[in-house]
Amino acid sequence: MARRILYSRHARQRMILRGISEREVDEAIRKGTKRIQDGKIVASYMYFEVVYMVRRQEIRVITVQFRW
Repeated sequence: MARRILYSRHARQRMILRGISEREVDEAIRKGTKRIQDGKIVASYMYFEVVYMVRRQEIRVITVQFRW
């Protein structure tokens, strides 16, 4: 069963600002290189990173940022 992806208001704002789609965020979560930072998962993919947490059957996206 696929996990449902939920986006914080902050994440939505950053996605719009940076031109990153839900499809790209989904790909980053599935295919990106992952590391743990401050108890959260950071998935690095292409030119951006997705910071998220997994709770039960949900993925909660906290923010989306450019990779530097």
